[in-house]
Amino acid sequence: MSWRSCSGLVNQVHGKPEPKGKTVMTQQSAAVFIQAWWRGTLVRRTLLHAALRAWIVQCWWRQTLARLLTQRRRAALEFYARGEWAAVRLQASVRMWRIRRRYCRLLNATRIIQIYWRWHNSHSRGFIQGHYELKENQLGIQLEISLGSQACKVQQCIPLPIKE
Repeated sequence: MSWRSCSGLVNQVHGKPEPKGKTVMTQQSAAVFIQAWWRGTLVRRTLLHAALRAWIVQCWWRQTLARLLTQRRRAALEFYARGEWAAVRLQASVRMWRIRRRYCRLLNATRIIQIYWRWHNSHSRGFIQGHYELKENQLGIQLEISLGSQACKVQQCIPLPIKE
């Protein structure tokens, strides 16, 4: 008795008549059926393994592309930041140069005003100019005192007391 005929009995027990036109399975057809089932299982397993391997490769490739995209973005950001920083440094240098140039002009103008003012003061009030020289136990002084158009020169050597 084959398993098909058993299923027919089960159907008869439950009150369902066996459909007409069904053939009883023989041992050879059962073996062919089992072989077909097994081959199908092997094919499905092989396809599943191939799909899993393809999925692993796809995941790896997506990660690689994401990493490359991140690297490109970082490189673009660094390039942009480097350009911005260079522009900021250039602007700061130009501002510093302009302010320094203005400062030097003002400093030069101040010096010119001071020179004229000192010249004016020296001619109107007079000034004292001189130098000194210290030798062993003597102090040599040379002074030039100028009051308007009058000038006086003083030279003097002063002995210094030496304590022993």
